[in-house]
Amino acid sequence: MRPRAKVEAQQWVAPRWGTPETWQFLTHDVPAPAAGEVTIRVHAAGVNPADAKHVASPRPGVELPVPIGYEVSGELSAIGPDTRIGSGGAAIGDEVVAFRVQGGYATEVTVPAEKVFAKPSALTHPEAANLLLVGTTAAEMLAVTGAAPGETVLLHGASGAVGVSVLQQARLRGIRIIGTASEARFDEVRRFGGIPVQYGSGLADRVHELAGGPIAAALDAVGTDEAVDVSLDLVADRRRIVTIAALGRAHAEGILAIAGSMPASARFRDEVRGELIALAQNGDLIVPMARTFALDQAPEAHRFLATGHPGGKLALIP
Repeated sequence: MRPRAKVEAQQWVAPRWGTPETWQFLTHDVPAPAAGEVTIRVHAAGVNPADAKHVASPRPGVELPVPIGYEVSGELSAIGPDTRIGSGGAAIGDEVVAFRVQGGYATEVTVPAEKVFAKPSALTHPEAANLLLVGTTAAEMLAVTGAAPGETVLLHGASGAVGVSVLQQARLRGIRIIGTASEARFDEVRRFGGIPVQYGSGLADRVHELAGGPIAAALDAVGTDEAVDVSLDLVADRRRIVTIAALGRAHAEGILAIAGSMPASARFRDEVRGELIALAQNGDLIVPMARTFALDQAPEAHRFLATGHPGGKLALIP
């Protein structure tokens, strides 16, 4: 298919290391896709803590300026020659999602075609734009700890975005989850099949009472010392404790740590994309949304996200 000429688009860029307040909303030319690439007209960009974290300070191998945004949902506006997307054939106008891309906070973006999949029709664009980063993280947490049907697993941060995806995926596999949350969020944990427990002093005793047996594994999505300490107290095998937020403690205590920047994590998350999209298509994996913001309100969206309790995912809408 013949690619179109360059088009003008708007995009958020980090011109220097710092907070979202230092980002710039620029107009630039989107190049026509080459072989192995596609251009997406963005309908929603997922908002994730990593978007800001990864440009807060210098990182090895990363050069400024950095286009912001790792996942989007939209429609194909151009396709490179002899190119198929990650889920197979595609045509102009097809609705798609893209994950582990760069520069998704944009009106249009050209990305590697293998990172693009047909959008689950069961999800809106804002929901679809938030499916894969949290979904693949949750899937990896369950996988690396070997969580199995019939086991009881402790989940720290059960009502957060990653936690809610863990709850749904665990329920589908017959894994029992006891999840920490504030009392105000207990119903959200129950909604997705978890058993809620209040974090804070005495947590280990409360979890032990609820479990009625051994805690096979622990998943930490919050990174507090309490989460790590209680996990160590309740789980005998440290190889079955994983964190996505307490990397220093992981190294010191000999527990697992995962992150999208780690090669093994990146490989796993790429491999599981199709499975998660199929679950969403079947209605078995949903993405609770808190609110959306206009694309030019990216710093405001991150200020809201930084409150720590958005109550669901956020999306930027061009």
